Amino acid sequence: MIARFADHDFLYRAMLEELLDRLADVQRDLPEALVIGCPDDSPKAALEAMGKRVACIDPGFLAARGANGVQGDEDALPFANDSFDLIIACGTLDSVNDLPGALILIRRILRPDGLMLAAFTGAGSLPRLKAALLAGEGDRPGQHIHPQIDVRAAGDLLSRAGFAMPVADGETLVVRYGDMLRLMRDLRGMGAGNRLAEQPPLLNRETLARAGAHFAQAADADGRTAEQMAIVYLSGWKPDASQAAPARRGSATVSLAAALKGKG
Repeated sequence: MIARFADHDFLYRAMLEELLDRLADVQRDLPEALVIGCPDDSPKAALEAMGKRVACIDPGFLAARGANGVQGDEDALPFANDSFDLIIACGTLDSVNDLPGALILIRRILRPDGLMLAAFTGAGSLPRLKAALLAGEGDRPGQHIHPQIDVRAAGDLLSRAGFAMPVADGETLVVRYGDMLRLMRDLRGMGAGNRLAEQPPLLNRETLARAGAHFAQAADADGRTAEQMAIVYLSGWKPDASQAAPARRGSATVSLAAALKGKG
């Protein structure tokens, strides 16, 4: 488990609960499951309560050990093809070096007609914090947040990775803070700090003071600033011959013109 993760886990909890709700709507057994992203053992416990056999993998050593899982990167998953009926990736795919490769690998290790469900923070997240840091650093800003993907691009990647029935959608979670430093502590506590290989210089007190003042200027009447977390949700199935397929082009027996005739 990430140290003190439970004090900062609201974003992971929101994503995991939504993924489990979506899974509950699936009318399939999917007995063998893999969880990618396990800062604690809650996803494993929830899936085991559904009667599934669960393996866990996390890019962090402490998180993987705390969940009695395996340490590994999402774009280098150490599993054989056709190993799982269900893969749930919660909170990690946004920071993968090779996201298209990770999605292709996830599809490969799914069994035919297996399901992937994923959630991560996407483009549009943390606009207040980004603006505050930009104002605080002035003419020489550093890149403090890794590049983020939007819903449309995520959906395109699902299709390119070969998933059947791909779906990408999103929601915005609003969290209100009394000061910028509390927001930054939450991000560090949930393991959502800067993932870039080349880190910008540390922020000095003067820069933090300017950024904090800019963040506070956006506060509501109660002194709290509303920050946004844009969450991207993905789902897709590994292709299988048993799945429904679209009709062959040109196989229609009624023309569009005839179908529309008389309407209006």
